[in-house]
Amino acid sequence: MDHSAHAGHGDHGGHDMPMPGPMCKMNMLWNTDIIDTCIVFRGWHIHSHAAFVWSCLAIVALGVFYEYIRVYQKKLDVHLARSLQKGKGRGRSGSRGGLTGRAGSTSPTEGNDLEETGLLSGHILKPSLTGVRVPFAPRVLRAALYGATVFISFFLMLVFMTYNAYLIAATVIGAALGHYIFGSTLNVDAILGDAGGKGMACH
Repeated sequence: MDHSAHAGHGDHGGHDMPMPGPMCKMNMLWNTDIIDTCIVFRGWHIHSHAAFVWSCLAIVALGVFYEYIRVYQKKLDVHLARSLQKGKGRGRSGSRGGLTGRAGSTSPTEGNDLEETGLLSGHILKPSLTGVRVPFAPRVLRAALYGATVFISFFLMLVFMTYNAYLIAATVIGAALGHYIFGSTLNVDAILGDAGGKGMACH
């Protein structure tokens, strides 16, 4: 019998099965892989050494940007606190006078009596609310900056979890470089004040 007529059935009519593309390498141990490394997303798939270098530079830039946002957030809080303090001071200036003690403040003995009353009676004195309500626009900006810092920090944590030595080094270099650039000043008084030691004026 001639089986030549059935020879074409081996390749299913001449249609080749599609070959699967390169897969992402998933490592749970320290590694130095480059090709087929995926960074956080499946779409961020490294196919060449040049792409890997650019990816490392992008991670370094993201670390620097994270430090910039943190410093900008602190400066914004300082600026906002000063503006709110000025407005609070103007509001209090008209309400002073006619109260006991100097400049409308309670006397030290009165303050001690309040403390002793709270301790001896068993009633807990609620602390006065010293916070000032932040206006809507600055509050939205602060919330957006806070959300951005949370997102970037967790994103960099996921980069760290690739266990790739080069990507981990890029994350650390970005954080260190950002801290070097934006951490050039130091508030000496605030740091020494939080150190637990008393200053010369306090005995």
